[in-house]
Amino acid sequence: MSQTNADTPAGAGMTRRSFLKRSLGAGGLLLAPTLLPGAVWGAEVGPNDRVGVALIGNGLMGAGHLQRLAYDPAFQLLAVCDVDAVRREAGRTKVNEIYAATRPGAGSEGCAACADYREVLARKDVDAVVIVTPDHWHAWQSIHAAQAGKDIYCEKPISVTLDEGRRVAQAVKRYGRVFQTGTQYRSIPAIRKVCRFIRDGRLGKVRQVFALYGSMTSALNAKRCQAYAAVFDLARCGEQYAPMDFALPPEPVPDGLDWDMWVGPAPWRPYNRLYHENPSPGVVPWAFSDAFGATASTWYLSHAADVIQWALGCEYSGPVEILHPGSGGCPTLTLRYAQGTLLHLVDSWKAVKEVYHAVPENARLEGNFGGLFVGERGWLTTMSVGGRLEGEPESLFDEMELKRTPEVNIGSNTHHANWLECLRSRQKPAADEEIGHRSASIGHLANIASRLGRSLKWDPVRETFDDSLANRLRSRATRQPWA
Repeated sequence: MSQTNADTPAGAGMTRRSFLKRSLGAGGLLLAPTLLPGAVWGAEVGPNDRVGVALIGNGLMGAGHLQRLAYDPAFQLLAVCDVDAVRREAGRTKVNEIYAATRPGAGSEGCAACADYREVLARKDVDAVVIVTPDHWHAWQSIHAAQAGKDIYCEKPISVTLDEGRRVAQAVKRYGRVFQTGTQYRSIPAIRKVCRFIRDGRLGKVRQVFALYGSMTSALNAKRCQAYAAVFDLARCGEQYAPMDFALPPEPVPDGLDWDMWVGPAPWRPYNRLYHENPSPGVVPWAFSDAFGATASTWYLSHAADVIQWALGCEYSGPVEILHPGSGGCPTLTLRYAQGTLLHLVDSWKAVKEVYHAVPENARLEGNFGGLFVGERGWLTTMSVGGRLEGEPESLFDEMELKRTPEVNIGSNTHHANWLECLRSRQKPAADEEIGHRSASIGHLANIASRLGRSLKWDPVRETFDDSLANRLRSRATRQPWA
């Protein structure tokens, strides 16, 4: 294939020119998506005013997005795309069942099932796509969707390398698309209140922030991995944090799965059920592999980084130094921001008390996603998924006019609503492409320092390290024909 655009690779098997010609037809490159004049979120919407959307990826997360879109009268879910025939057919069936129940007689039997996402991008009636594929596909499909004139909602992290994330941001800007990163936590009202409070300086100068950054031990100790214990060799690699390459034994590819397309631009790995199987064993089962995911970044930091950097007022920049514990200074991997704030990455919340002694021993710290902020006036958390908002002194919650709840309700987020509103207004959504890139970058920076085993300085403006080998790790080679 030929590459004709410096900011991004074109679709495999065709040039960028032929891909766009096929996708859009003459004169269709920068047409805006179907708008919703006069429509209000949650209000009744006529069929002609709905946003035509396609779902790319129908795993566990994808199934959640499918129902969110299919039950929303503002969207018309036109296609479900997956390289696994079982998942795409199940998706199409589910959409048509929902439409038969909620939109009887409205011509709701038209949801297609596609194996190749480029078929979706070629459809003129598709205004936007929701990308819920494995991490290694996020950047490529986002870039191609932008080239095809589609608006984009992409799950986190939006890239598996620093270079990929920058190319996504460039492509979205170049083609004038609306891009929302799937960090729903930013759109939970209670978390927004806490972040605004910190951002406005009302916690005082923030000295320390803590976020989870777990090793691969728990993932590779899972029951489904036990048969491959000799390959993983946990005694040697269990405390590793950066993704690693594992030579898993080849297994027969299940019927109906296009494994070559599943791997796509990533380094080739023979099929093994730990990467993909039905029914799915859980969310992101492939994330332990450097070919397809970003390990601790996928598991933890991709959820927390956006909220943390937003609260710090750094969502469009990033840290200036990554401090490796082996270099001294901090007992765990730490990122330093220009204003002096330190973001400590810990493998459990116990380390906040036992290693850093940053909060009282009786402090209740629970939840997988979010940050713990220690400022001059006290400390606050932005926890979700298994945890609740915590902090001291209690008067901070009175100042925020915020009541503590047993657990932050993830379902209360308005992230899709914000995306929809911006599809209409053409404004930037809450977690736009640059924020998505800068959030994913936190995990990539941490993984590079962890892999190299040394501290690094980072220029968030030029996006370069002070280290030649680290700079080489900003990108990776891609598999042919995805070149």
